[in-house]
Amino acid sequence: MRINIPLLADDEEYSYKLKYLIKSQMDVAEVHINQATQSLVVEFDALVNGEMLSLRRQKLVAVLQQALIVDVETAIAYCQKINSNSTPNYWEYYWERLGLPALSLTLCLGAIAGLPLPGLLLTGSVLIASIPVFKRALIAIQQQQQLSIDFLDGMAIGLHAINGSPFPSALMLGMIEGGEAIRDMTMRSSERASFDLLDCLHKHALVERDGHEVEIPVKEIVEGDRVIVYPGDQIPVDGYIIKGHGLVDQCKLTGESVPISLSEGDEVLASTMLVEGKICIFTQQTGKNTRAGATVALMKSAPVHDTRMGNYATTIANDMVVPTLAVSLGVGLSSGDLSRAISILTLDVGTGMRISIPTTIMSALTYAARNGVHIRSGRALEKLAEIDTLVFDKTGTLTQGRAGVTGIKLTDDTCSEKELLSLAATAEQGLSHPVAEAIIRHAKDTNVPIDEYQEWDYRVGLGVVTTIKNSQLLVGSHRLMAQENISLDILNQRYPNIKSGSNSLVYVARDGQLIGVILYSDPPRPESQYIIQQLQSQGITPYMLSGDVNRVAHAVAGELGIAPDCVHAEAFPEGKVEIVKSLHDSGKTVAFCGDGINDSAALAYADVSISFGGATDVARETADVVLMNNDLHGLLLAIQIAKHAMKIVWENAALVVVPNIGAVMAGVFLAIDPVLAIIINNGSAIFAELNGLRPLLGPDEFKSLVPAVDIKTLQEQPNQPQDLTQATKPAKIGVEQVDETRPSTNKPRQIKISA
Repeated sequence: MRINIPLLADDEEYSYKLKYLIKSQMDVAEVHINQATQSLVVEFDALVNGEMLSLRRQKLVAVLQQALIVDVETAIAYCQKINSNSTPNYWEYYWERLGLPALSLTLCLGAIAGLPLPGLLLTGSVLIASIPVFKRALIAIQQQQQLSIDFLDGMAIGLHAINGSPFPSALMLGMIEGGEAIRDMTMRSSERASFDLLDCLHKHALVERDGHEVEIPVKEIVEGDRVIVYPGDQIPVDGYIIKGHGLVDQCKLTGESVPISLSEGDEVLASTMLVEGKICIFTQQTGKNTRAGATVALMKSAPVHDTRMGNYATTIANDMVVPTLAVSLGVGLSSGDLSRAISILTLDVGTGMRISIPTTIMSALTYAARNGVHIRSGRALEKLAEIDTLVFDKTGTLTQGRAGVTGIKLTDDTCSEKELLSLAATAEQGLSHPVAEAIIRHAKDTNVPIDEYQEWDYRVGLGVVTTIKNSQLLVGSHRLMAQENISLDILNQRYPNIKSGSNSLVYVARDGQLIGVILYSDPPRPESQYIIQQLQSQGITPYMLSGDVNRVAHAVAGELGIAPDCVHAEAFPEGKVEIVKSLHDSGKTVAFCGDGINDSAALAYADVSISFGGATDVARETADVVLMNNDLHGLLLAIQIAKHAMKIVWENAALVVVPNIGAVMAGVFLAIDPVLAIIINNGSAIFAELNGLRPLLGPDEFKSLVPAVDIKTLQEQPNQPQDLTQATKPAKIGVEQVDETRPSTNKPRQIKISA
């Protein structure tokens, strides 16, 4: 039963109370609450008549009202206890599902061993334990108007038991229910796991009230409030700056790889981060009405895919039900031998396939997890094996997600590259700006000395003015050069194409003259070019989407070998969704790989969504495949594991179908003993199941599937920065050095800030 409850979106306490009351007062199987979609899903037993369903609906409505007044502390404690003790729930589930089949099989084995157990007890235990099989068969008849494989299994189990052969029935039942339990482990919740957007933001924010800064919950901010944001804080609302200026990192929302300078009158967006400065924002949109909220809304409206792997076993097995019944009936009527007829029923292909296929899937998922790739479901594994198009977000996915120095160009012949880098690093030391960190890191990596300065003046959004060795030094943007009347003509004359490609520039001037520039960019991951080449060699077409400008996007794509017509620049969340939908509608099986809030909607619309362990919560929880090592090599491994697993699935189908069909054909003309029929049926099932365990039994099973990559060779490739082996995720930005930070017990050195 699904109910839409808008209150869930804004009241986390209500969700705790609701889950507590439903679990403690109602007889339900599962309760799923999704704050992002404002929905409550309650699962009852499969067979419920109309009157019972009506009573449960009335009870649920009463619980919804009661949840408004129940003590929240009790509810939270209850839910935390449930979450911290999930393992006993699994054991409870397996006991309910496998307890009776295991008991009936044990009794039958005891009778075979010579224990004086009455036949009625053995037959009764088998029939009682078979009730779930009979229920599933009845549901298929009522809801799907077809005879399913459960109908065939139920007939074989029942007739064997009634005919005085409970052991074959118990053995078959144990294997059927065991296979069903294993298969259910591959299920993914039908509700896409997604986080409320406000969980991605700080729980509290500072607003201006009567001339004072007051801290209030984010959800209490309303349109027109003046929100104060300090360095290191996430911006909680959409609006525009009415006071102050600063650098804002919008990477996770818009995909822009470099923080941008914003001042009075400029628009700011919720979920972006203030890197430097202090700003006062006039609130225009909050919560679900922000651009980030709209992105989550897109994710909510994504089509819901089937959460189980496409069930080859059921399809094939169900198609065989009627022919098997016909053959069994024909053999029974022609021979007058009930045992021969039951033997034909025993020779179904469904039992073996329902055991071996989930085993293969679970083995592949387990192997992938051991190697840093978390594949959430069998359905994702199946789709991953079929993809022919892989769409990448650029920033943080194909690139490192942080600035890196890519070169130095001189305009003063009296200055060397080493000296220019030393001067720039000296001026930039102590700053938390990503570009400053890149320059200092590059200086340290190349053993360039970092000296001391005499005076230091940092200008937010422009750069640094300082005195080093009695010379005035300017390090910053072209706007700083223009403000200080530094001519850039010599740079344009010497390097007319310097502004082409993916590089951005830091200008360095000494005593009124430009002496050179430092080129930086968000460099590609060291493995990206190799990954693109491998995908293309497998017939998978790579696409790249980016929030960056066209010049930067195409430069990165060209470096990686992605075709120009497969590149889309300045792509915002809505545009990414449209591109993914367009590719899907053209008949392609599309995977999308991204790591930001701005990627979450496209991830939800793709056939297979891929993200990183270090990605944003929304992206990671939306993804079907998570690369826990934050390395794209895991993507190749995941694809190859998926393809190999599907190959084993079809091998297992052959291992089960061929001997059983052969035995059925033989049974038409020859008398097959029931024990022999069970040996053929269950023997093929066990053999197929062992085949499905190959990924776990052999540690080298997939080792040869992904060729080893020599990182040193990649580092020596042209146009790659020297810090390729550094972490691919941005370092945590410190803000202690700026005097606009909140009070701290660790007093940093004071820095002069000027407009």
